[in-house]
Amino acid sequence: MGPDGKGIPLSPWLAPIVWEGTFDPTLIDSIYKQQNLTIATTVFALGKYIRFLKDFLESAEQNYFVGFHVHYYIFTDEPEQVPAVELGEDHHLTVIKVPSSNRWQEISLSRMRRLEELIESQLVNEADYVFSLDVDTKFYGHWGVETLGRLVGALHPWFYSSPREQFTYERRPESQAFIPYSEGDYYFIGAVIGGLVKDVYQLAKTCREQLEIDASKSIEAVWQEESHLNKYFLYNKPSKLLSPEYLWDDKKSKPEEIKIVRFSQILKNYAEIRPNP
Repeated sequence: MGPDGKGIPLSPWLAPIVWEGTFDPTLIDSIYKQQNLTIATTVFALGKYIRFLKDFLESAEQNYFVGFHVHYYIFTDEPEQVPAVELGEDHHLTVIKVPSSNRWQEISLSRMRRLEELIESQLVNEADYVFSLDVDTKFYGHWGVETLGRLVGALHPWFYSSPREQFTYERRPESQAFIPYSEGDYYFIGAVIGGLVKDVYQLAKTCREQLEIDASKSIEAVWQEESHLNKYFLYNKPSKLLSPEYLWDDKKSKPEEIKIVRFSQILKNYAEIRPNP
């Protein structure tokens, strides 16, 4: 945030930060329409998290890249529970069965590997951009091509106005995700990752490799893949940042600087939906 209480539109490395009022949706849609793009979108709906998929998909169909080619890839251990949701023109859905786990941390840790494998096997030839989005979320407003970029991260709704000393980076030097208190630009949330397929592939591959090194030493970063994502973004700067409009949290009241909530994490009882504390 700037001293005037408004969202700053550029990062220190001059990457745009997307806020309401920083783009013309009609103009930018008309430009991107000519490119015939396909946006792949991965969603992990494992265990009890499958219950959030219907709201996610139905709200996405009202707000998410409407009028563009979208292909959802749903990772789930219960494919028979995937809801039948009417998809818009040029929107498609593929269900991929994967095993779940009795630890939510392991489910979280496996996402980078599965994203890497999907890009290698399919997306490299089928999509231009890819987003990985959390399923326990809902769309409330327009999310379109203004979010596209080479490598895209979303500012965490709880830390976007906090000093970096308060960021919950991994602080143990023995972890590959380690970031000292003297470093860091922003705290990025793991619920939204996006960009060109080849750039997201490199991100997922690097994070997966770092996660495996940690695992070989019996180390688990404080926020699993999110910790490794922040380490990656520290040295591989995102080319576009999404303001907290693009990932809010229903637990937080909307402050004045947030003009619109486009996408938000919904209220839930973690103790009830997660397989372990």
